[in-house]
Amino acid sequence: MEQNCLYGSDLTQQQWMIIQTMIPPAKKGGRPRTIDMRNVINALLYVNRSGCQWRLLPKNFPAWITVYYYYRRFRLDGTWERIHTTLREKVRKKDGRKPTPSAAIMDSQSVKTTEKGGFADMMRVKKYRGGNVIL
Repeated sequence: MEQNCLYGSDLTQQQWMIIQTMIPPAKKGGRPRTIDMRNVINALLYVNRSGCQWRLLPKNFPAWITVYYYYRRFRLDGTWERIHTTLREKVRKKDGRKPTPSAAIMDSQSVKTTEKGGFADMMRVKKYRGGNVIL
C-alpha cells in the first residue's frame, strides 16, 4: 500500500520496508490489529521531530492514546532498541565501517555536567574565616 508523505518526518517506502519487519505482531488471543502500523510510526516520528504534545497530534494520525500505547510498548519490549541497532549497523556497513562503534566521544561540557554532585553540591557552603561563602 503506497502512502503519501504529508510531513517531512514520514517514512519513505524504502524506509518502511526495512522497519516493518521489526514491528512485533499483534498479541495472540486478542483482537486482530486493525491499526495501520506505518501511520503509528509516522505519528511517533512526527512527535519526535516536532516536539508536539501527544494530545495535539494532527487528526490524520491515529488517536494519540493509541500512538502513545505503541510508543510505550515498543520502549519497554526493546523494539526501539532493535530498530536503532539495525539501522545504525546498516548505515555503518554502507559507509565501509564496522557494524558497531569501537569508541565514543564525550565533549568537555558533558563531562563537567555529569561530574557535579547535583543541586546539593552546587549550593554547598564553606566556612571561611568568620563568614559563610558560597562556592
